[in-house]
Amino acid sequence: MDATAVESLGAGKYLLVTSYRKNGAPVPTPVWVVRDGDTLGIWTPADSYKARRIRNRNDILVGPCDLRGNPLGDQVPATAEVCDPDTTNRYRKLIARKYGLTGRLTLLGSHFRRGPGSTGIRITLSGNEPSRDA
Repeated sequence: MDATAVESLGAGKYLLVTSYRKNGAPVPTPVWVVRDGDTLGIWTPADSYKARRIRNRNDILVGPCDLRGNPLGDQVPATAEVCDPDTTNRYRKLIARKYGLTGRLTLLGSHFRRGPGSTGIRITLSGNEPSRDA
């Protein structure tokens, strides 16, 4: 994948993330997305089913979608990883900046309901993995 795919997906309002159940069944979920360098970031409750599925199997598909999860383009293969607290906090700030008042209110409401029990998920498009030779 090239940088334009990351840029395009990161600039969109919603990202359709398709993760997989243990039995292999795909589960598409629309989420907010931010660009974080050459990766994408999403934010979710740490105990959400999507976070559990990603912990079990990190290969996913991602693509642009609308609020209801209707695809607006093709999905591409990617890998996902649950992030550390520092990265999660960075994603929260990026989401608050990108989504404005709605983003800040959603993050605040989640904090009151769940406390700090949320996590960031880093998404790397296949073919966009950083070089390990250095």
